[in-house]
Amino acid sequence: MCIQETKKEKFDKIICQSMWGDSTVSWDSVPSVQAAGGLLCMWHNLAFHVERRVKGRTFLMLDGRWVIENQRLYIVNVYAPCDLAGKRALWEELRQLKVSNPNGLWCFLRDFNSMRSQEERIGSSQRMADTSDISDFNEWISDMEFQEIKGFGGRFTWFRPNGTVKSRLDRFLDSDQWISLWPDTSQHILQRDYSDHCPVIMKTRMVDWGPKPFRVVD
Repeated sequence: MCIQETKKEKFDKIICQSMWGDSTVSWDSVPSVQAAGGLLCMWHNLAFHVERRVKGRTFLMLDGRWVIENQRLYIVNVYAPCDLAGKRALWEELRQLKVSNPNGLWCFLRDFNSMRSQEERIGSSQRMADTSDISDFNEWISDMEFQEIKGFGGRFTWFRPNGTVKSRLDRFLDSDQWISLWPDTSQHILQRDYSDHCPVIMKTRMVDWGPKPFRVVD
């Protein structure tokens, strides 16, 4: 589980166990700065054995082994800046991080604060997306040899509170090696609640359980 914009400086065992649901959780975080930003990652240590953590101001990378299939995974929780210069600096930092760790499967998620096309935003009161931002983001995805996995659910992941503007800012980007191992990987956009962002779930397998059973009660 990866959470962005936590607005908290630190997390303790009580908070993380409460969110996770039991005592099997491990966690790490990047603190917020004056109640802005902040990242949190939580995982089941028996399923994902984390060996190393790398932190930046706007990302948190977990380097570990997926125990069931004995695969090295790099999971990178991202909360990108809003300004173009800040994004460009982050893209380069993440590029160098991947280059220095060539072996393993990569997954980058989730709030990139960038869109891949003008169609990923609607709202008459919002200015058109910066074409340089779109171009830089798409070029970075290509250079990193990532694929945006197939999606289900809604088109947009961020909503202005009054509903006048909607954007696609959140996504999962996986390496070619990840897709080769788990070709059915998909992302599912859920309904938002208190946040202005929708939660997004990644699944590595699509399971069809067949038609739902039913009973006829006299």
